[in-house]
Amino acid sequence: MTRFAKDVPPGCVASIVTHLTMDAPAVPRSDSGCAQEGVTLERALPDAERYLALFRRIGEPWMWHSRLHLAREDLRGIIEDPRVHIYLAQRGGADIGLVELDFRVAGECELAFFGLIPEAVGAGLGRWMMNRAITLGFAEGVSRLHLHTCTMDHPGALGFYVRSGFVARRQELDVVPDPRLTGVLPRNAAPHVPVFDPG
Repeated sequence: MTRFAKDVPPGCVASIVTHLTMDAPAVPRSDSGCAQEGVTLERALPDAERYLALFRRIGEPWMWHSRLHLAREDLRGIIEDPRVHIYLAQRGGADIGLVELDFRVAGECELAFFGLIPEAVGAGLGRWMMNRAITLGFAEGVSRLHLHTCTMDHPGALGFYVRSGFVARRQELDVVPDPRLTGVLPRNAAPHVPVFDPG
């Protein structure tokens, strides 16, 4: 057995990233019992502030931070790109979920971001949204839908993606500066991930 161990530099966080793919639309999981009454999922062109507000509400507990580092111009360049399809789940006019499909690489689609605000988790909405995300992704004629998750994500995320029909293909170790120490995220974000403050 080969064992690999490496110290994580002070001020950084480490996670295992799992990359998953789907090469043809999976059989939709039953979502007839999911509590989606009054919830819509529609393509939208949110401005940067609206997008980031929802990104933070969904992702702060799970250390989502990649989009928070971007200059507004760079962020707008992504979310306003016609090859990036953003769908917002809404209930009563309020944004509660995000599906972001990235078609910028020919022949494939990355499910770049997928999630619900904490208050909407646990009622089956994720299954309902995923069924629609898979349909929308493959409707563009791609041959591959892919995504990644990591060990800082919701503990049920990886199993959810596998049950939805994705297949885990590879893993990698990701070490980045802790965004809670750089001020990108508040100090109390992702409380399940220890903070190792070099100071």
